[in-house]
Amino acid sequence: MSVTAAPFGAVAPVVSVAYHSGYGHTAVLAEAVRTGAAEAGAEVRLIDVDGITEEQWTLLDGSDAIVFGSPTYMGTASGAFHAFAEATSARWATQAWKDKLAAGFTNSGSKSGDKLHTLQFFQILAAQLGMHWVNLGLLPGWNSSTSSENDLNRLGVFLGAAAQTDVDGGPEAVHKADVATAEHLGRRVAETAKVFVTGRAQAA
Repeated sequence: MSVTAAPFGAVAPVVSVAYHSGYGHTAVLAEAVRTGAAEAGAEVRLIDVDGITEEQWTLLDGSDAIVFGSPTYMGTASGAFHAFAEATSARWATQAWKDKLAAGFTNSGSKSGDKLHTLQFFQILAAQLGMHWVNLGLLPGWNSSTSSENDLNRLGVFLGAAAQTDVDGGPEAVHKADVATAEHLGRRVAETAKVFVTGRAQAA
């Protein structure tokens, strides 16, 4: 799926969202990242890595930024995402993704659920591939008597966008604040990518 937004200044960065979703919750977040990045003017591609095709690998190769997404299962990313991560070794060997931007998001049933470990896994994967990590860039929400669960970054995670959805709830149960936080991440990645793409063009 590809969504092309209005021109983002002089340069429209290409942002790909490479994700796996087991029960639909992470797919909701992927769509939110797509929305945020498109609103910021990026050309956005959603790529489900479970059964990724050669054409989709080529789309990732042509991206300025790649946002990784997976549910957190047993304290880490899903098996399908791990298979994708191992397959990126071909890109590691050729440094094909060096100096691209990277970011990440995840969902679990528990408030913590060890989501931080999944985000750290994404960050290490990005580092091995020579990519530059884009953090969430938000102060924590929902941590005072005057704040609420509807705040952005309500779970207080800095490394990426983290969401919590009850295990007996469907995709429609993904918290609206978590969706909004994922949209924020998409915008931040697109805005950062514009700076990188513009800088490269001026240096050429």
